[in-house]
Amino acid sequence: MEKNAAHVSPAFNIVSWVALMGGVASYLVGLWNAEMQLNERGYYFAVLLLGLFAAASYQKTIRDRYEGIPTTQIYYFMCLMTFIISIGLLLVGLWNATLLLSEKGFYGLAFFLSLFGIVAVQKNVRDGWDKTEPEVVPPEVQE
Repeated sequence: MEKNAAHVSPAFNIVSWVALMGGVASYLVGLWNAEMQLNERGYYFAVLLLGLFAAASYQKTIRDRYEGIPTTQIYYFMCLMTFIISIGLLLVGLWNATLLLSEKGFYGLAFFLSLFGIVAVQKNVRDGWDKTEPEVVPPEVQE
């Protein structure tokens, strides 16, 4: 499969980083200020880390397949299942939590903003590493 040269605009790159950092920071500040036990905080923190890793890994696997880079079927499904499980764990945790509905919504939105941010940042990093265009050598170096 032929690779497409993808140019990442600086604006999209900045917005992606802002979404990732904003989502993660909001989620963590919410955990820090929440009146919950340490084990609950640890659960929500671990779910965030699992979700971020699963989303980035799943996006990379899809991108590898799109570009014709071989990936195993089992790894693809492991990434997909881990991504789904992380969302399920957050939903089950929030469903059973003794939090206000507004707090539950806050954690859900911050989590999904973080997932969007990590996928967009990983895409931008991958596009930045894709060097399909030839390097331009200055004329004084060519001599």
